[in-house]
Amino acid sequence: MPHAPIVVSNPMGSGGRRVAIRGEFAGLARSDADVLEFLRRAGLPDAEALLDDPAWVTWTGGQPHHYEAA
Repeated sequence: MPHAPIVVSNPMGSGGRRVAIRGEFAGLARSDADVLEFLRRAGLPDAEALLDDPAWVTWTGGQPHHYEAA
C-alpha cells in the first residue's frame, strides 16, 4: 500500500506538529488551519476533506487534530 502524501508528525514538546508533503518539510502546524495553509501552498486549495482521509494524510503519534505538547 502506498504511503499517504501528507504526514503530520507527533506533537512536539513545545507544541505544534511538523508537516511534510510528498516527503518535503512544509512547516510547523499549531492548528488545522496551518495544515490547510500548507496544503493550499502545495496546490490543494480545497483540502478540508483530506485531513481525515488516510489515503491522503497520515497522523503519527497522538490524536489527529491535536497540536498540544504530549
